[in-house]
Amino acid sequence: MEKNRIKKEKSILGRINDLSHKLVLVLVIPIVLSLVLMLVYAGKYHNAIERMETIASIKTIVASDIPGSAWNIIIGRDDFAGSKLYLKIHDVENTIEKITESTDSENRLSLIVAGRTMKTLESYVDRIRDNITDQVPVVENEAVLVEVRDVASLVDSMLNEYIAQEIDSTGKMSGSLQLVILLTAIAEIVIVVISLWVRNKSVKKTALLVRQPIEHLEEVTAKLSEGTLDARLADTDVTELRNLTAQVNTMAKRLKSMMEKSALDARNLRKAELRTLQAQINPHFLYNTLDAIVWKAEAGEKDEVIQLTSALSDFFRISLSSGADWIPIRQEKKHIEGYLKIQQTRYRDIMDYEIDIPDTIGDYFILKLLVQPLVENAIYHGIKIKRGGGMIKVSAKEEDGKLTFTVKDTGLGMTPEQLEALNDRMIKEQPTVSHGGSGGFGLVNVNLRIRLYYNQTDGLKITSGPGGTEVSFTVPCRTEKEIYENESVSG
Repeated sequence: MEKNRIKKEKSILGRINDLSHKLVLVLVIPIVLSLVLMLVYAGKYHNAIERMETIASIKTIVASDIPGSAWNIIIGRDDFAGSKLYLKIHDVENTIEKITESTDSENRLSLIVAGRTMKTLESYVDRIRDNITDQVPVVENEAVLVEVRDVASLVDSMLNEYIAQEIDSTGKMSGSLQLVILLTAIAEIVIVVISLWVRNKSVKKTALLVRQPIEHLEEVTAKLSEGTLDARLADTDVTELRNLTAQVNTMAKRLKSMMEKSALDARNLRKAELRTLQAQINPHFLYNTLDAIVWKAEAGEKDEVIQLTSALSDFFRISLSSGADWIPIRQEKKHIEGYLKIQQTRYRDIMDYEIDIPDTIGDYFILKLLVQPLVENAIYHGIKIKRGGGMIKVSAKEEDGKLTFTVKDTGLGMTPEQLEALNDRMIKEQPTVSHGGSGGFGLVNVNLRIRLYYNQTDGLKITSGPGGTEVSFTVPCRTEKEIYENESVSG
């Protein structure tokens, strides 16, 4: 299926709406994108603040509460259960672990080290607990307390380092946010400019979309009015013009069909006119032939009478051919032979003839009475009016699927003016009645029949001069089957 049939049909209003929707979408996308980015950065900023506040809240526990509780336990002021020392340590560890999971990898190292260091701090608290249980002197626990304070100070410094890293990341995030806002603003300006350009271009495209089909419509209707009935409008995807395009194409198709039917009717009418002319019999030819037969009979020339009678019978039998328009070449050859035998009897002293039609082409079919009128014309307008008579040669040959027939005489010939006038008559293609010989069928009619029945532009080719006249024509080789198939199609 063609691409223009696959396209989705849209009205002009629909295209304008599409353009408006696209422009709105293009303008809204940067705004939405900038809002999303700002929300994302704001969320990250908020999470970073929360993490820093959480870490800041446990710094006091690590730096002072845990060492203070350990000291109170060592001096006997408090015990493990009352001081909740392990609970404080575990709360700090859990908080560090939770913050570590929600922190980016680049800031996570300080928290990981702080979490491991808290395990070391817990192990020192375990030693204090064990020493108290074993009633070890307080001096030893005081030494362990120094380690506890050092480890707590180390954890506190790591938490400070983490907070510093978060502050630095948050500062970078703020700078990125400002850059994003700036780029978004620039992008919005660029998009607005591009959108205005696209809008102008789309408006021109839409105008062209409407103008082109209308211009094509004008071109096609102009061609139709000039007689070019094959002109058609291409399918359009503009809804408002689709029905009009289809109706114009339908009108053109119907108009072409009507014109073809009219031309076919005219063609058949001309064929009928030619058939009517073809069926006419010149009584002078018949009278003269019958007189010749009577003369031969009175002279006792029995063989000549039989020959003339047989030739006359063959001539009219083939001329009629049971109403058929097409006959084998062998019958056309026989028809010419019969005609020339009759005419030679009348013009024995002034006319000789030669027939060179090979038997190999005898089974091809030809439109009847194409060659005989050329022979007739050669006798009455060439040989008969020339002092001393002349020679008529009828020949045919096959070459490249074509049959070429030639009738050449050594008669009087035509002047250039006469030849030009004859060619003009053949160009006009008007059937005429010739009173010069048998059948009343002249060169103009033969030329017209060739062009009509063979549907070709070339008809008779005539050359003439003082040395005589040569008339020829070329038609395609056709068998009987091809003749009937062609007749059924054209009918």
